[in-house]
Amino acid sequence: MSASKLLIRGLSKSFGTQVVLDAIDLDIPLGDHMTLIGRSGTGKSVFLKCIAGLLVADSGKISLDNSDPVPHCSYLFQQNALFDSMTVFDNVALPVREREAVSRNVLATRVNEMLDKLDLIGASKKYPAEISGGMQKRVALARALITHPEIILFDEPTTGLDPERKYSVFNMIRQYRQQFGFTVIMVSHDVPEVFEISDHVAWLDHGKIVYRGTPQKLLDEPPAGLNSFINPQLA
Repeated sequence: MSASKLLIRGLSKSFGTQVVLDAIDLDIPLGDHMTLIGRSGTGKSVFLKCIAGLLVADSGKISLDNSDPVPHCSYLFQQNALFDSMTVFDNVALPVREREAVSRNVLATRVNEMLDKLDLIGASKKYPAEISGGMQKRVALARALITHPEIILFDEPTTGLDPERKYSVFNMIRQYRQQFGFTVIMVSHDVPEVFEISDHVAWLDHGKIVYRGTPQKLLDEPPAGLNSFINPQLA
């Protein structure tokens, strides 16, 4: 029996007269790491936010195997979106407090277990400004994981980072994906570096998915117009 897939059919979104997503179709197997690439302003983040429900699409359907409801998703913003006035513990606890009625003891156990798994237990009482950028990334991921999502959406997780720190973030995502088993849907401009952790790549251009395949196939046989994006020195 084939693996379950997140099926996106006819997904469209416009802002006024500007068509951003134009009847997009895309299949994403659960357990996959799908990276969405494309030039700036082509609607990649809009696509993620429609999947997450942060934006309402004008039309289209997102389903699991055409029938089941969409699996629970968590969304990681570009700049982590941690609350400066909250401790690490309270940042991670926030989604549980908003979604579930649990006792203080149960909440503490869940949060501390998650912090421990992401090597953050010693930072639980600190504020975001008191920890490193790498630890802030892990706190944001802990907050995303605390509600046990099947899919995590990463919106440019390495924005503004130097090459060494970019690789650290990619390795973190790969490590915890293997540990927790979530599906990754990521937007990234770090081409071709992000291909090392991606199972599949989708190219978004002018509101359409114009390529979907493995990173190796994309590097070996880039579609017309895409080679200069993958290899900017050739442009």
